[in-house]
Amino acid sequence: MLGSYARILAHPGTASFSASGMVARLPISMVGLGIVLLVEAQSGSYGLAGAVSAVTLVANAGFAILQARWTDRVGQSRVLPVAISIWGVALASLMWSVEAEVALPFTFALAAVTGAALPAVGSCVRARWAHVLTDPGERQTAFALEAVADETVFMTGPILVTLLATAVHPVAGLSAAVLAGVGGTLLFSAQRRTEPPPHPRAVDRSTRPQMPWATVAPLSVVCLALGSLFGAAEVTTVAFSDEQGATAYAGVLLALWAAGSLIAGAITGAVTWRRPVLQRLRIGAAAMAVTMVPLLLIDSMWVMGAVLFVAGFAIAPTLIASISLAEATVPPARLTEGLAFLQTGLVAGVAPGAAVAGLVVDAYGASAAYVVSIGGGALALAAALATRARVGATTSPVPQTVNSSEPVA
Repeated sequence: MLGSYARILAHPGTASFSASGMVARLPISMVGLGIVLLVEAQSGSYGLAGAVSAVTLVANAGFAILQARWTDRVGQSRVLPVAISIWGVALASLMWSVEAEVALPFTFALAAVTGAALPAVGSCVRARWAHVLTDPGERQTAFALEAVADETVFMTGPILVTLLATAVHPVAGLSAAVLAGVGGTLLFSAQRRTEPPPHPRAVDRSTRPQMPWATVAPLSVVCLALGSLFGAAEVTTVAFSDEQGATAYAGVLLALWAAGSLIAGAITGAVTWRRPVLQRLRIGAAAMAVTMVPLLLIDSMWVMGAVLFVAGFAIAPTLIASISLAEATVPPARLTEGLAFLQTGLVAGVAPGAAVAGLVVDAYGASAAYVVSIGGGALALAAALATRARVGATTSPVPQTVNSSEPVA
């Protein structure tokens, strides 16, 4: 299994940009929770804390595509350092404004700048892999590696920011996020050898590569639906743990869910796939919905942990298939922008999914709220079925020789 990963990491510079890219992505799992912890500690209001955090999320979703477009046009090494510097200053100023209890409009404005400036490093990392690797099978492995990195970020980031904010100081968690984000992004962007070439805007707009909307639009809806599934499941799982009198173990349940995804992502990257990417996407979306159904009937923390672990195996393969299909379809000159549509959909879906699940929890209890996650999976499946892609983009070419030590699916 490890041979597939060893081969892609043997390419010059790949291990370095992948590792620095993972560090640079830590803020995406730390900032929202860190803001909630800081604002609540200072104001005593979870409502205000959630509002400030939501502003960063909305601003990030609103500006991610525009920032990705600039990155494609002028290059990662020019956009990322500027964006992350603005982000670092804005987040540091936001921490000061909360601690100093300045006027709320100023705090909300800083939150908006913080969200808008945070660069989509994950899309940039994947764009580098697509530039460096020419073999579709190796690209599939690279995207699986990045899916594992994403799961690692989302497993470690919340734990780190919570520990620092509660055991050291409310600003300590966000300070660590600033260090990781600024340091990791500057190190990543400094690696010019593996950077994709910029694609300046053409004078003649008719020569600009067209975005394959028949693929990108439904894939964005798939990711939006999956984001709502994630947001709903997180809120519902916390509420379920509270009903069971074991609120402290909510994080363990969510970690088991993420662990299942991490393992599945690692396996996906080690397999030489013969099944078309589009078919794998549809199977994964269906599995996401189906594996949520048993959660409606569970009344045990132990059983919930086991079922969530199994359900997690559907996450990474579905996201990897989405990214692989987009990468194979979107023109290189607009790849970062295309991937940003998917990332924006994923982020934008979390908040409404969590909000609707919260309303269902209040009205009918925790278990019933898993219906929201099932609905997210069903919408993802519908969008996956509506996705259209040219024939060449829906399959991963089968190598002429297959290493017998690697599984084939």
